Amino acid sequence: MAAPTERPIRRVLIANRGEIAIRVIRTLRELGIESVAVYSDVDRKAAHVLLADMALPIGPAVAAESYLVIDKIIAACKETGADAVHPGYGFLSENDVFAERLEAEGITLIGPPAAAMRLMGSKTEARKAVIAAGLPVVPGESGPGGNGFDDVPSALEAAKKIGFPVLIKAAAGGGGKGMRLVADLESFEASFSAAKREALSSFGDDTVYVEKAIIGPRHVEIQVFADKHGNVVHLGERDCSVQRRHQKVVEESPSPAVSEELRQRMGASAIEAARCCNYEGAGTVEFLLTTTGEYYFLEMNTRLQVEHPVTEMVYGVDLVAWQVAVAEGKPLPMSQDQINASHRGAALECRIYAEDPVRFLPSPGTISTLRTPAGPYVRDDSCAYEGVEISMYYDPLISKLITWGDDRAQAIARMRRALAEYRVVGIETNIAFHQRLLSHQGFVAGEYDTGIIDRDESLTTPTIAEGAELDAGIAMAALRNHLSGPRSLESAADGQTASTSAWRAPLPTWRGR
Repeated sequence: MAAPTERPIRRVLIANRGEIAIRVIRTLRELGIESVAVYSDVDRKAAHVLLADMALPIGPAVAAESYLVIDKIIAACKETGADAVHPGYGFLSENDVFAERLEAEGITLIGPPAAAMRLMGSKTEARKAVIAAGLPVVPGESGPGGNGFDDVPSALEAAKKIGFPVLIKAAAGGGGKGMRLVADLESFEASFSAAKREALSSFGDDTVYVEKAIIGPRHVEIQVFADKHGNVVHLGERDCSVQRRHQKVVEESPSPAVSEELRQRMGASAIEAARCCNYEGAGTVEFLLTTTGEYYFLEMNTRLQVEHPVTEMVYGVDLVAWQVAVAEGKPLPMSQDQINASHRGAALECRIYAEDPVRFLPSPGTISTLRTPAGPYVRDDSCAYEGVEISMYYDPLISKLITWGDDRAQAIARMRRALAEYRVVGIETNIAFHQRLLSHQGFVAGEYDTGIIDRDESLTTPTIAEGAELDAGIAMAALRNHLSGPRSLESAADGQTASTSAWRAPLPTWRGR
């Protein structure tokens, strides 16, 4: 078999927004590759638009009319001369139709092949594939022919066979959507119908299957990477067990529950999952880990994960640069032995959301004051600056705060210090929640699972001091806005803002239509 032909990439369109678009732009600039941003009407003043070399509007605020419109993304590539697309995560990042369209247009996707996306995008098909590859899976039933259940009676029979409690899960699902935990026979029918409705609404596909509910597991995922030359490696694990409503909030690497021996076993399983779908690029294989050390395949995400920075910190690599290299046809830059030898220390990531820190509901609005943390081994991947509006139209993630330490204790101490430095006024954030978590006895001891937030009300109960600080911040923001009015993006771009977030780049040199 002939070696793949290398195809250098010179200009990349980032089909995304927010902090991930900025993350990609920065690596592209280091590689000497031009970046193209796209933006909706409400993102005209967004930080990723300021930072990119080129920027092009693609439509209204609603994602279904802008960021999710394949024709608009391809048209933007043609108009700007972009020869590759980085999809980030979310939006079109795991859309196999988008991947096929780009291939037909001769545009390189910095991501896996469409066939791998399609296979791993279906939970039922992925389950069949990894079983054939010898991976352990959670006991469950995928319906007639492995194509899901259409009716209550057949699904209920499967649930009885598996044994309650069970999970009813959307085959095309993710993020907890289309998922219902069912404890007994009496609640099964209502939960089945609700799961199918939510699956159809969220994914346009109401296919569901039934799986044994593993109580009190840890959510541990393995970062894999594959090139076009047949090389597949893993870069250890991330523990993503701190979740609310099945959404990750804090991640760390390595997991305090994973030994070196277990890491290599789980890594070998993840590599087999990547091989069984002929994978290329960055991917993540997710597992449930029990208290007895058993692990079960959960799903494979065919994209770069939100939490990828903790892996970069402990292995000293740039995964976006690796993505670009693989897309160009180059071999992986490191062997498995080299990767294993490079592992050092521990890293944490706290997702800073624009949201109520108690109910976890979005808190859109304008950031009037911002002070971001810094110092040794502190990284803040952000899309925020003073005066920016956090839109109600998109995910409320505004920043990912990452710290590294020689060991887990130092990484936690550094994160506590960094969180104490973080100041955001004008919107609510979940910073106070993170501060509570980082002082929680179970978390500090590394003894936690996916139910930690639901079990302990102290994590979602603000202290008197927090409430007073929030009230004072809101009052100060109101006074500042009254006296001086909101700052514009143009003044921020000209370096006239007092923000410490460093968004001082000039406007892109090419503005499009």
